[in-house]
This record gives sequence, C-alpha cells and structure tokens, in this order.
Amino acid sequence: MKAAVCRTFGVPLVIEVINLRLPGPGEVHVRLDACAICHSDITYMDGDWGGVLPTVFGHEAAGIVQGIGEDVKGLRCGAPVLVTLLRSCGDCFFCGQRQESLCETRFSLDESSPITDQRGTPVGHGLRTGAFAEEVVVHASQVVEIPPDLPMDSAALLSCSVITGVGAVKNVAAVPAGASVVTIGTGGVGINCVQGAALANAKLNIALDLSSDKLEAVPRFGATHVIDPVAEDAADAVRRLTGGRGADYVFVAAGSRAAIEQSVQLTRRGGMVVLVGMTAEGVKAEFETLDLANDAIHLVGSKMGSTRLRSDIPALVEHYRSGRLKLDELISNRYPLEGINEAIAEVKTGAVLRNVIIFRE
Repeated sequence: MKAAVCRTFGVPLVIEVINLRLPGPGEVHVRLDACAICHSDITYMDGDWGGVLPTVFGHEAAGIVQGIGEDVKGLRCGAPVLVTLLRSCGDCFFCGQRQESLCETRFSLDESSPITDQRGTPVGHGLRTGAFAEEVVVHASQVVEIPPDLPMDSAALLSCSVITGVGAVKNVAAVPAGASVVTIGTGGVGINCVQGAALANAKLNIALDLSSDKLEAVPRFGATHVIDPVAEDAADAVRRLTGGRGADYVFVAAGSRAAIEQSVQLTRRGGMVVLVGMTAEGVKAEFETLDLANDAIHLVGSKMGSTRLRSDIPALVEHYRSGRLKLDELISNRYPLEGINEAIAEVKTGAVLRNVIIFRE
C-alpha cells in the first residue's frame, strides 16, 4: 500500500509503498477513504514537537474495517468507522475518572509500530494512527462505527477537529445557554469552538482572527460577531459587546503566546479561559498572577475536548443530521494522496479551514 512518509523534518513528504502488519489482539485493520490534514500533523512534520523519523503522520480519518484481531468486540468487517488518535483502556485511573483522553496505559502499538518500509526498516506510527496512508492498524478503542450514509470526507473531521472544538465547549467548559463566548483563532479547531458555542445556545458567540477570509466565513458556523484585532482593539470590542465586563468564556484555539496572553484581557471577573490550541514546545506565556487570583479567572487546558468517543460521536452525528452541526462546509479542498504536499502547503497559508486527502473515489 502507499503512504506519505516523513523522512526529514521540514521537507515535503515522500509517497512510498510500505508494509502494514496484520492486526494483533485488540487491534483493527481499516482501509481508509479519507484523512483530513490537522495542524498537529504539520507541527510534528516541521519538527516542532520532536519525534523519530521516518514516520507516517495523519490522524483525522474515516474508512472501512478490513480485519479484526483477537479479543475485539463490537466491531465487524465491512463497518464504516472513524479513526482517531484517542486510545483508551477503560481500566486505568483516568479512564475511571471519565477522562479517557488522558489514558495512561501503554499499548503494544506504543512499543512497536505496525509499519515498515520496503527494506524492512520500522516506520513510525505518527500520532498513534499513521493515517496519511491507504490503510492503518490501530487499537480498537480508536475506532467508532458510524452510519453507512455519512459522507466519509465529512465524517473524518469528527475524528479530531470537531471533537476538539465542540468538546472544549461542551465537556470542558460546560458552557450554559445565554453565555457570552469568545474564540481566538478560527481555523479547523477554533471554528468548531464557534460551532460548539452555537450548539450551547450562547447569546454572544464572538470570533477573533487575523484572517479576513476566516472572519468572513465564521458567521455561517454560528458566530454572532467577528473582531479583527488589526482593525480594532480586541479587548475594547469585547467589553463593548459584553456590557463592559468581558466574556464569560474565552477559548484559545490559536497556538501562540500572544493569543494566550490576550485571552485574560478578554475574560470577565469569574470567567474561564480554555486553552485548546497546541503551541510548539518551549512556548511560555506571562500573566499578572495577582489579576488571575483577584479576578477569580479560571485557566484550564483542554485535550481533544475531553471526548468520550462512544457517547460524543453519536450525538455529533445527530447534530449533523439535524443541520445544527456543519461538516461538509468545513472542507475547503480535496486532494489525492499524491497531492498531499500541495494540500499541506495550502493549510500552512491559513487560508483554508480543512483540506482532506481522498484515497478512494
């Protein structure tokens, strides 16, 4: 099978024929239909989070189950599924706390990649998935069956960007109806924070971004107001919209120091800042800690929206069917595997929401 292999950080991926072993106990073999390009993949490919090469990245995918290892229950060959990087045992401390995204168990796939190249050299299983490839072997906990009529390219987005953004609003912050919400950065994850706020029936759903193209697009996903921080002072604009207090909730979906530091200025006393976007390693932010304590501002992190796949995915599918959650509209462009470097370059410009690699028409 073919895959896009990262052999050197910061240079284009190489399309190669690779080998994929059969699924072992607790594992599933999936033939992919689609995989979206996430900024986390790009951050790894650029070397900003370290890692070992060669590796196949990609983790936001959907496809059809081709094979099932021993001890796998509740899945069948031929089933359409999402493929995610979330892997959980169900038994560890964090799984017991319903924090499956923090599962601490080591799996066999963490110790040994199922991928080798044509010389027999091991190739890394990037983000525990390796989905810039025609097929993957992953742990059974990483896949969720979906309805057969769900478009695979749109469904793939549920595997990361949608659950990360919507989950930050629903699971981490538990935003109530009538709240005021600001999202800083409206890329693939941030625009789903906006969608999450709309699903929560936020009264004010404010989007902040440096890209005029994204600010033009985001009202279609539920934003009630947009702010261009170049054209106006963002803190003044938010206070003007919120009766002078600041927002109840601020979601930082841009992985930058400036966005993180700005978030506190946009939040009301007693409000909450949720860090959703991932920064590069070594990035540090500075706050006036007295203000955080004196103003009782809650500062929390969100990993993959604290998603619980078995319950959250069916609910999101129903929102999609009802028209309340937009998936098709999130896709900017579709590319074959051979066009993946062009697709990645376009994502890096910040001009698109999500580009998707299509493996089969």
